[in-house]
Amino acid sequence: MDFRHWASDYGQKMKPETRKFKKILIANRGEIACRIIWTCKEMGIRTVAVHSDVDRDSLHVRYADEAACIGPAPSAQSYLNIPAIISTAEIFNVDAIHPGYGFLAESSKFAEICEACNIKFIGPPAKMIRLMGDKVEARRAMTEAGLPVLPGSPEPITSEDEGMRLAREIGFPVIVKASAGGGGRGMRIVRTEGELGKALETASTEAAAAFKDGSVYIERYLEAPRHIEIQVLADEYGECIHLGERECSIQRRHQKLLEEAPSPVLSPELRNQMGDAAVAACKKLGYASAGTVEFLLDKDNKFYFMEMNTRIQVEHAVTEMVTLADIVRNQIRIAEGEPLGFTQNDLLIVGHAIECRINAENPETFAPSPGKITAFNLPGGPGVRVDTYVYSGYSVPPFYDSMIAKVIVHARTRELAIARMKRALDAMVIEGIKTTIPLHLKIMDDPKFRAGDISTSFMEHFLTQNGAKVAKTQAGVVAPAT
Repeated sequence: MDFRHWASDYGQKMKPETRKFKKILIANRGEIACRIIWTCKEMGIRTVAVHSDVDRDSLHVRYADEAACIGPAPSAQSYLNIPAIISTAEIFNVDAIHPGYGFLAESSKFAEICEACNIKFIGPPAKMIRLMGDKVEARRAMTEAGLPVLPGSPEPITSEDEGMRLAREIGFPVIVKASAGGGGRGMRIVRTEGELGKALETASTEAAAAFKDGSVYIERYLEAPRHIEIQVLADEYGECIHLGERECSIQRRHQKLLEEAPSPVLSPELRNQMGDAAVAACKKLGYASAGTVEFLLDKDNKFYFMEMNTRIQVEHAVTEMVTLADIVRNQIRIAEGEPLGFTQNDLLIVGHAIECRINAENPETFAPSPGKITAFNLPGGPGVRVDTYVYSGYSVPPFYDSMIAKVIVHARTRELAIARMKRALDAMVIEGIKTTIPLHLKIMDDPKFRAGDISTSFMEHFLTQNGAKVAKTQAGVVAPAT
């Protein structure tokens, strides 16, 4: 076997005493904070964990070399409290801050403040975060960079009349999206002219509440596309490569439940085409750090730019499993000013990986299920990885995202990866709270999933067929019936 893809761990060759970063603060919590700490330990970098008062018993606090409480449970008073995080970084004399994902990971303001305080933000420059955070500006920038973009409004919609004119030009159905949005908030599907006015108003109100920015735009809506994303790595010297794609089509309410790499539908030619397009766009924009260029893929295998995430993704682990690349390590190396040290030709994609997000939720109603874990057993065996921050006796707080673990498997083929995931989920024991493990086991047995016949509408049909009491929301996505 050709092991050229091991070159992606080039940074391990650097001795700890020669590293630029001696200490990193992780401005996050949960499994991603643990994940970053693991790599820092391997690199000989000391870590500082920050935590709210209800997170003091979380594993990321135990694993870090030092820790500090930055506020009470509400995120606005702790993990989103920029003054508290910066003060902690200065007190502990850190060289850099890794934001993980969520919270402040895509805050251009936070990146700017880090820079002003002479603390390296492990991520792209603030101007790039700001550009990609504005979906209208991101569409314009990616169009100029040569990526295919769905027909849509070049500017935020300022009136219902303007929206109607554009929607007629584009052709129904269309989708209204928040310019500063994400995660399905501020989003409405519009199938007829009569629905547009209310959709614009509702989406704008929701966007203003969620993002403090009520501007929205319109683009063509694709029925049942696939959600495919390309992982990129770019250094500060203009070099950029991609690490292949991830299939992220299995979603509920625009939130991913399960991801895999590679996609069961992409040919090597289409993979290269999408990857090369993402890399070319990143080079033209001057992007530096890890990032993800997200696409919608239609039934004719035509792909369209959707958005770019300027951070590490929850699902980065499946890419790591099939490439042996440590994406966190490369983020840190790039932030230290190191060149990538390897090229596209050094990378190989080997086998197949699947990730299941294990949430503290009722698997039938999706209602949150916080509480004390009374029994906890992790699966093991060949090709199994579990990223988590919980343990037996730990109390899952009700204040944050419900994901408590990720189970990732790797195998030679997709068929074997599915069998391995079933085995791992069967062996995983979490008692005292409800989790989504039973839901994932059902997905593993679904004929369409096993055949790779999936799209962003998969869960809507899956839940209906499995007897779940669900109702369509105005956005055309699945939600529990109330």
